[in-house]
Amino acid sequence: MSQIPLARRSPVPPDTCNLAKAIDLIGDRWTLLILRAALYGVRRFDDFQSELGCPRTVLSGRLKKLVDAGLLTKKAYKAPGKRARPEYVLSATGLSLRPILIGLTQWGDAWLGQGEAPPISFTKAGSKSAIRAAFVDVEGREVRPDQIRPVLRG
Repeated sequence: MSQIPLARRSPVPPDTCNLAKAIDLIGDRWTLLILRAALYGVRRFDDFQSELGCPRTVLSGRLKKLVDAGLLTKKAYKAPGKRARPEYVLSATGLSLRPILIGLTQWGDAWLGQGEAPPISFTKAGSKSAIRAAFVDVEGREVRPDQIRPVLRG
């Protein structure tokens, strides 16, 4: 794999870079773990808290941030004999993070798995055909990561 050429500065300043904005929104540990759990179907506050071990105040703040940003939608549910409570469901915007989260999973499998079989894999719905994260060009041809170059617009 070829190295990225040396640069003294990024081609786009962080304050106008959408990657930097995305990192600001979802780049902390708890937020990414919440999105991971939501990807697997966790939707209720107590279930997030139980799975992640996140302090309740931190979890509440991160869920509010994700709802305000439009990545999660808040929907009421009511268990029999209980008061109504919110569920946090991935919105279309949140679901569009699926390729990135799957890509991170597969990166972790390759580089952090210490040669062990991955604990989870992904398949095409309705089949057992394994999928993997990849880059494709507008014609649908796969592009290797070392073939990708940033191009400034305007």
